[in-house]
Amino acid sequence: MSAVDSWTDLLDPSPEELRAALPAGIHASALEQLEAPARHDDEPRPKLESHRNYVFGVFLIPVVVADENLVYYQELDLIATRDTVLTVRKTPISGRAPFASMTAREACREHEAMGMILYHLVDDVAECYLDLVDGLNDEIDELEDNVEAWSNERVRQRLSDLRHDILHIRRTLAPMRDAVRAVVDNRIELADGTLFPHDVELAFGAAYDKFLRAFDGLELSRDLVASVRDYHVAKVANDQNEVMKRLTVTASVLLLPTFIVGLYGQNFRHIPELGWSFGYWWAWGWIAATTIAQLAFFRWKRWV
Repeated sequence: MSAVDSWTDLLDPSPEELRAALPAGIHASALEQLEAPARHDDEPRPKLESHRNYVFGVFLIPVVVADENLVYYQELDLIATRDTVLTVRKTPISGRAPFASMTAREACREHEAMGMILYHLVDDVAECYLDLVDGLNDEIDELEDNVEAWSNERVRQRLSDLRHDILHIRRTLAPMRDAVRAVVDNRIELADGTLFPHDVELAFGAAYDKFLRAFDGLELSRDLVASVRDYHVAKVANDQNEVMKRLTVTASVLLLPTFIVGLYGQNFRHIPELGWSFGYWWAWGWIAATTIAQLAFFRWKRWV
């Protein structure tokens, strides 16, 4: 029997279909997880556990929908024994597309060990994480290109969304990386040691390297988001400074005319200009002269 023939792949199975495909001796907690519908966001946490005669795993794969600025999660559960592999793909509660196992199935070769099926699945998941990081970086590039054009509210919302997406993705990527590392370190295996021979462990090492690259890329994405946030904060502060500068210039321009009007508006009888026929125009001349002089000075200093 070829590796593909030993692989049963189910999509949203009913409890009857699932129990018919399960090998004997499955623990109740694993059965409960397999029967549970897909949960919200990044739950449950990914894991890969050994239970003597089978290995139980839960994988979560975040997917970026660039057109909608959305990240949703696909869930893949699996049971692997010495002779069979059962995978259960679950449709996300949002109704989005479930994980597609076709790439991993096409990569399987005849007479491969059962552990290689898990490697092809893990490698496909690792490629999805690398694509995910590329998609996040594209989103960050778009934000950087439009941080000057978009409104402050829109920029702040995108920064908040990206930050939360990165934190949630990190919560799924780190356990996935650690689960693959456990296989490489020979800490996950069947009781008879037949699921992950040395060549399969070497293959898992290549998948582990991809998860490391994805994790490093995610950290870089977080730093890029922080850089855009700092730039946006500096831009908002600079815009506020420009507004305050204009208000200060306006107040300064009005200060001397206010002083002149207040000076000649005092309730005294013996102000010389009050009895002068050109006194009114004299006051207006000082107001115009001081205003023009101030505007010329502010223009020379490039404050307006």
